[in-house]
Amino acid sequence: MTGQRDRWAELTGGQAGEEYAKRFARLAESGHDIHGEATFCAALLQPAARILDAGCGTGRIAIRLAELGHRCTGVDMDPSMLAVARRDAPAQEWLLGDLARLDTLGLNPGFDLALAAGNVIPLLAPGTEQAVVRQLANALRPGGLLVTGMGLDAAHLPLPEPTVTLTDFDHWCTEAGLTLRQRYATWSGDPYHQDGGYAVSVHSLPTT
Repeated sequence: MTGQRDRWAELTGGQAGEEYAKRFARLAESGHDIHGEATFCAALLQPAARILDAGCGTGRIAIRLAELGHRCTGVDMDPSMLAVARRDAPAQEWLLGDLARLDTLGLNPGFDLALAAGNVIPLLAPGTEQAVVRQLANALRPGGLLVTGMGLDAAHLPLPEPTVTLTDFDHWCTEAGLTLRQRYATWSGDPYHQDGGYAVSVHSLPTT
């Protein structure tokens, strides 16, 4: 572990799992589509892809991707969130661990796609963001994809101010050997405009 609490833990105290799951259950019951991230990722993948859900939370996205035929591993630092994931999908692989030290968890590299949705990057422990991007890039196979979604202003974050800029994020990706392929404003694929408040980014690891 890095020894430093991530911003999510500072916000929730590591006890948010059940309430987080209930919130999405209420959204689903009211008719909202809660699977936008999974639908987005599935459109980028061949059948039975290996997916790493980094900061998987209660497993909502990884469970849906597994239902679509993919092989998913979820990693999170919040035991309360993982408890929900393990209860809802006990056959899937759920790991408690620090994304900045992903290489210590015994994962086999070669994932087709690594996903960091739900503001994972802005909610990391301060100063660990570049290390996490590097770890996620190292987990990919050549040609693999890093897919991220993050708020860029207070209106799209559970924080009073943004913690990450796209300029910094793209620099960390470049340093990790990744190339930006696509960027959108939503998981539905709406075009991204400069200075937008939310960004969904697809970076790829070169094949050579």
